[in-house]
Amino acid sequence: MKDKLLFATSNQNKLMEVQKKIGDQFIIKDLKSIGFNGEIPETQDTIEGNAVQKATFIYEKYQINCFAEDTGLEIEALNGEPGVYSARYAGDQKSNEDNIELVLHKLKDIKNRNARFKTVLAYIENGDISTFEGIIYGTITTGKSGDKGFGYDPIFLPDGYDQTFAELSIETKNTISHRALALQKFIQYLHKKS
Repeated sequence: MKDKLLFATSNQNKLMEVQKKIGDQFIIKDLKSIGFNGEIPETQDTIEGNAVQKATFIYEKYQINCFAEDTGLEIEALNGEPGVYSARYAGDQKSNEDNIELVLHKLKDIKNRNARFKTVLAYIENGDISTFEGIIYGTITTGKSGDKGFGYDPIFLPDGYDQTFAELSIETKNTISHRALALQKFIQYLHKKS
């Protein structure tokens, strides 16, 4: 029988990405599967802090081992913004379009477009927390390109590629992305334990 892992998310895009990456050894369940429909607090001022907070919140509420992740886009010329505020950069409506427009507006006359995506995955098991980090470097394009992916994918050009995350195939993105790198470390950890 396949092991089940609870991913503390309601984001179906992230759920799909993680399930593809983890493969069929584990069945990934989301928050709906345990009847949770609310908002998980994200009040920390670091990406790692938010990931740990989300996993801990679900663990304490349901006593279920789970993992959570938090991701941020960090832009050099904007002193690391939007960073921990990536999802709600342009406001609490969490609109991908508005967030992208705000980034492009702020970078309008700036030559340095270096950026990185950072994911921290936090896994809580019987009260013990482990974290796994993934980072990918790239640049912010001057306009949107591509219709795959989500979030800032249409304006993030990973180093060594001539296509944005939103233009790359899901298979390629799932090999090189920040989330994929963090997940890879997590999977290795799970294999060592089993």
